[in-house]
Amino acid sequence: MEKTLYIETVGCQMNMLDSEMIVAELRQQGYRVTTRISDADTIFFNTCSVREHAEEKIYSALGKVRQIKQQHPDKIIGVVGCMAQKDQDGIFHRAPFVDLVVGPGQLRQIPQLLERIRQGAGRQLEVGLGRKDASLEIVKRSHETFDPLRDPTMRNSPAQAYLRIQIGCDKFCTYCIVPMVRGPEQGRPPEQILAEARTLADQGCKEITLLGQTVNSYRYRNGDTTTRLSDLIYQIHEIAGLRRIKFVTNYPKDMTNDLLQAVAELPKCSPYLHVPVQSGSNRILASMKRGYTVEEYRDMVDRIRATVPNSAISSDFIVGFSGETDADFQQTCELVRDMRFKNSFIFKYSVRPGTKGAELLVDDVPMDVKRQRNQELLALQNAICEEDNQAFVGQTHEILVEGPSKRARQQQAAEEQAAMESTNASTPESQELTESDYEMSDGIVQLVGRTHCDRIVVFDGMARQVGQFVQVSVHEANAHTLFGTVVTREVGPELYQLA
Repeated sequence: MEKTLYIETVGCQMNMLDSEMIVAELRQQGYRVTTRISDADTIFFNTCSVREHAEEKIYSALGKVRQIKQQHPDKIIGVVGCMAQKDQDGIFHRAPFVDLVVGPGQLRQIPQLLERIRQGAGRQLEVGLGRKDASLEIVKRSHETFDPLRDPTMRNSPAQAYLRIQIGCDKFCTYCIVPMVRGPEQGRPPEQILAEARTLADQGCKEITLLGQTVNSYRYRNGDTTTRLSDLIYQIHEIAGLRRIKFVTNYPKDMTNDLLQAVAELPKCSPYLHVPVQSGSNRILASMKRGYTVEEYRDMVDRIRATVPNSAISSDFIVGFSGETDADFQQTCELVRDMRFKNSFIFKYSVRPGTKGAELLVDDVPMDVKRQRNQELLALQNAICEEDNQAFVGQTHEILVEGPSKRARQQQAAEEQAAMESTNASTPESQELTESDYEMSDGIVQLVGRTHCDRIVVFDGMARQVGQFVQVSVHEANAHTLFGTVVTREVGPELYQLA
């Protein structure tokens, strides 16, 4: 009997990759993916705990599923990922209709856990050990990386893929829950990573993004040999078929010269570096336990720009952290003005239970102040983005086409809904997510892609160009997007513009 799965993902790229892995594994067990929650007999929520808002979003979604479960008690409701590891059986107390809670280190057990539930074993809980529950090696083994066969039909674009090289984190920033929910830092063996990269290339993947909580901290020691991220990139660069290599997210203290030299030397390596700074105040950085000063971060940026002159640097910021004064915040604004980041992800501080910040610091910045600082810093960053993006007008750049733009997807959905309503048609049957989901008509459609340094470009093209490289002439720009026109249909693999 066919089984159907609906999966909703919240959070970072690591969560998106985990969802791809879950689906790939369950497809081997006979599951079909549906885009309609009402058609699924198994409903999963892959969760994030980095911010309170992400957790509340999941609990809100669970509240809406309660009625489905009441009407169809045989449906299985599962919560997986970081929130599952953090809240554990607390999820059962808050949402008693949930059947399955699985941490990110236990995802490979999901097929067996589902079978137990179907056989009447009741609720299932599988999570990793806490950092202090056992020896380091035992705790590490309870947080396993999960990397089964890859499934290109589950990716937003089959030409692009995430590749996990590291799990866990040992930085212990005072605001961050990741070291507790993802476990100790562990690098995957390089031979596994290279084998997976070759598999992805054989599947038609042209761009790989290497993932780690602090990806440039990657070190794998085997006897007397140590493989660094730079060594790994040199080896991946040799894989035929791959055209672009990216890596996120970077930690400032681990931005070594050998890594920057690899980015500068290797044409496939994107000159885009996401390096969160979080604050422009040394006092706040010390309170966050970030391990570096503003001066050290500025020196790092100078090294990046000296070694990789065409690089694009982006960052993260937390506003309203415990004890942040107006003077601290103005230092952050000053840093943004000076650094001129390609873009920044800006968040209001929210206390995460289980962190040192929750244990030792007072959340003393009022929410209205957090909102005001968030808006002010965002406005500053947007102004910089818009000004810097104007420099791209009149230039031509190589773009990897990712798919229809958001506007094109919305327009297609509206047209389909109008067609159904005009014919009194019922909602279409649920569909499995396949590569055809990214194909539209053979006519002109608005597409979206990215330059080599990760700038978003929107342009009119053909749906069959999705997954291809095209040359686009930029004629307009705003703070978030470049707009252009295709000038060549495709370029050869020997061309790599640092754009």
